[in-house]
Amino acid sequence: MSKNYSIKVEIQPDYLPQQSDPNNQQFVFAYTVTLSNEGEVAANLLSRHWIITNGDGEKEEVKGAGVVGEYPHLMPGQSYRYTSGSVLKTPVGTMAGSYQMRADDGTLFDAQIPMFTLRAFALH
Repeated sequence: MSKNYSIKVEIQPDYLPQQSDPNNQQFVFAYTVTLSNEGEVAANLLSRHWIITNGDGEKEEVKGAGVVGEYPHLMPGQSYRYTSGSVLKTPVGTMAGSYQMRADDGTLFDAQIPMFTLRAFALH
């Protein structure tokens, strides 16, 4: 992939104890995603593909159009931020995946989502 097409993905996960119910194996997390177009060509986010793995090793795949109902178009140097959420039955898990992008010149490419950890407790 040339430097023309480069979307940097940064994630900030947060545990939401007030929405969680550990006694019923329900751990609620929010995550804020920042997409930054570090390439030379503007690009549109078409869809997302997440792989969510809980602490028991059970995987769930989530595919869908856009993100939070939007299809952000990023000019070179521009960023877009959104917050979404996930519910796990374990207090720890991971998420990773990719965003499918279309550059303004018609080129399709994936922006990789680096794996990050969802954790319901602080590490000491």
